Amino acid sequence: MPAVLEGTRVLDLTSGPVGGVATAVLADFGADVVKIEPPRGDRFRALAAAPLWLRGKRSVALDLTIEADCARLAPLVASADVLVVSGPPGRAARFGVDAERALAANPQLVHASLTPFGPRGPYAEIPGYEGIVAALGGRMAVFARQVRRDGPGFAAVSIASHACAMGVVQGVVAALYARERTGRGQRVESSLLQALLPYDLVSLLLVQLAAREGKPPPDPYAVGGDMPTLNYHPILTQDGRWLQCGNLLEHLFLSFLDSIDLLGELLAEERFAAPPGAWDAATIEAARDRILLRVLERTADEWMQRFHANGNVAAEPYLTPTQALAHPDLVANGSVVTLRDPERGDVKQVGPIARLVATPARIAKPAPRVGEHGREVLAEQRSLPPRVVTGDTPPGQPLAGVTILELATIIAAPLGTTFLADLGARVIKIEAIDGDPYRQFLTRGLLAVKTNAGKESICLDLKSADGRAIAHDLVRRVDVLVHNYRPGVPERLGIDYASARALNPQLIWVSANGYGPDGPSARRPVTHPVAGAAAGGAGHQGAPTLARAHETLAEIREGARQLMRANEANPDPNTSVVLAAAIALGLLARQRFGIAQPIYTDMFSANAWANADDFLDYAGKPARPRVDDALLGFAPTYRLYETREGWVFLALTCDAEWRRFCAMAERESLGSDPRFASEAARAQNADALVREIGTALKARGAAEWQQRALAARVPLVRADATDPGHLWAHDAHVRENGFVQPCRHARFGDVLRWGALVTVNGAAERYGAGALAGDCTDALLRELGRSDTEIARLREQRVVASEPIAG
Repeated sequence: MPAVLEGTRVLDLTSGPVGGVATAVLADFGADVVKIEPPRGDRFRALAAAPLWLRGKRSVALDLTIEADCARLAPLVASADVLVVSGPPGRAARFGVDAERALAANPQLVHASLTPFGPRGPYAEIPGYEGIVAALGGRMAVFARQVRRDGPGFAAVSIASHACAMGVVQGVVAALYARERTGRGQRVESSLLQALLPYDLVSLLLVQLAAREGKPPPDPYAVGGDMPTLNYHPILTQDGRWLQCGNLLEHLFLSFLDSIDLLGELLAEERFAAPPGAWDAATIEAARDRILLRVLERTADEWMQRFHANGNVAAEPYLTPTQALAHPDLVANGSVVTLRDPERGDVKQVGPIARLVATPARIAKPAPRVGEHGREVLAEQRSLPPRVVTGDTPPGQPLAGVTILELATIIAAPLGTTFLADLGARVIKIEAIDGDPYRQFLTRGLLAVKTNAGKESICLDLKSADGRAIAHDLVRRVDVLVHNYRPGVPERLGIDYASARALNPQLIWVSANGYGPDGPSARRPVTHPVAGAAAGGAGHQGAPTLARAHETLAEIREGARQLMRANEANPDPNTSVVLAAAIALGLLARQRFGIAQPIYTDMFSANAWANADDFLDYAGKPARPRVDDALLGFAPTYRLYETREGWVFLALTCDAEWRRFCAMAERESLGSDPRFASEAARAQNADALVREIGTALKARGAAEWQQRALAARVPLVRADATDPGHLWAHDAHVRENGFVQPCRHARFGDVLRWGALVTVNGAAERYGAGALAGDCTDALLRELGRSDTEIARLREQRVVASEPIAG
């Protein structure tokens, strides 16, 4: 079986795990990835996860500060298919590998640039550490309520790194797809700040509408009050372990109550007679206490056995990534691999991002030693075959001409296809006759605006013969079918792989469910908090809570509150970015080899990749950094500090940054203090260092510290100046880089919408607004050849429908 990217040479000039993960994924699917690193190696090789993001590559050591090694690099650039660079835009320019010069030397090149904050604007040259981006990007406001103190909360999971890496994969593969069609080189751009876009599901829209109405915007992070909803509740078991529930829909919640032998008891009491969605506040709290006390009666394993037996309960234990490596579903679905590393021995680690059945990933080579392949790579005489230039794709639309049919609900899969719509694909969404249930979760369908951006929607009753016939007609006309049904449902609808392939032999069929097709949980439901807990992200954010004993009901309630605040919605977008990358790989495989195939993605393995900094295990692996009890950060030099006025985030990762900080803070004595003279010394004297830095930073306010730090090239930014909604709506840097885009929404009028995660040859001329349910029902039926008379009959019989524009 061929590999999707076989014969593709990728030059990796990135530093650290973001570009490293992106190019590791390309290597997994067959690319020859050559990592260019300094003679002493990438300075981030010391990170615990380096064996994962270096796997499958060849290493060439070059010192790009000297002319001779720059000359050795030049022929490699001229003969590469893809060049990936990272860091502030000035870095690529200094080394002569910016897009303009690289494409001039190699007109067939796909040049991919991943920067911290974009190519231009006041933040462009700020170092791109995850914490710096999270602080400046307003993300630390999301966790302000996790612990009961004033100020922002540290964001522990590296979601910007994950989404940026997967965005680069999407962009590079889409650019290769466009190059195959046009013969032209392509320019791919993404940034860590853009990579926060997938995680704001509604705030940008809320801020704009509130301003229009002259009201303060509602706080989306306060939805549901301070305590978790009963559907999404962490629960403590008899043996002191926490389980996370994710029973979003009523029938799942009722199955959960039945599994813990509580449904019959509650139904016997008059106050619980109404459906759970109609319970008042007092009834909810009474039910909460009953649930928490009941779950204390058995161990976590005993409850999980019951949930598996029921088959309709979404719940998983809180695990660390190391524990999750042994999860039966990850193992059964091939999402865990072991490589024999010459320095570390066996390294167990997360496997491929997706299962492409006909062109699978090939993960066989461990991380290379620094410069291990320099002689052989430099001796190779590689040249690119001539390509006939046949035209170009529209700006920002490398997937123009591709049509995707989506049969998916809620967030993960629908958001994934919006990324492909932003890259030029036509996306047609089939919804239930009353629309995707997600449209009902906030007034006026606000939450569904983002997940339906750039799409066309048709509402069908798939239980009817006419509805299924319309769906099958659409299947015949599209390139990709995406669904998020559990196994068994596609067969009932006649859109399983065998049936869909019979209708359209060139169809790429994509399953995006919770656990994957194999393993004991294949038919079980999953929602985002369950994946967040099982893959290790929620436990990383909520580590202090998991480490604490909870003896009383009041303590258990507070622990559950903190864990749910830690387990926010990131697992859905974490899955979405992986899904889009997998579909792009499927499109390129069909284009290169004529192979249309089934592709399986799942929420569990996607969130393993979102925790790639720790989703591996080997002898002597350093422990994952643990957030402190006050949710301030990982270490004295990587944490939040309160200043005279406001909060800042400090990220010092090397001695040079430490010295610059001491000079900027006018505390040169700290720089010469033997207690803090090295990274090891600073770690040994952490408490004293926190006091010294904290005292120094009390001398000025956060805004002044940021101004001074940027001038001195010190990674320090204000952490409490904004939240995601206000950042995207008002920040000048965001506007200058086009990270938000204007559109006209049928219900909300002229608004700014979230921009593209990754662009190819610049931004598109326009980006579509969020589709209303069934907004293209009639147009699509006419496209399928239905007459106006037939359409009227279908509407009258409720086979098809559309929601009204007024909401």
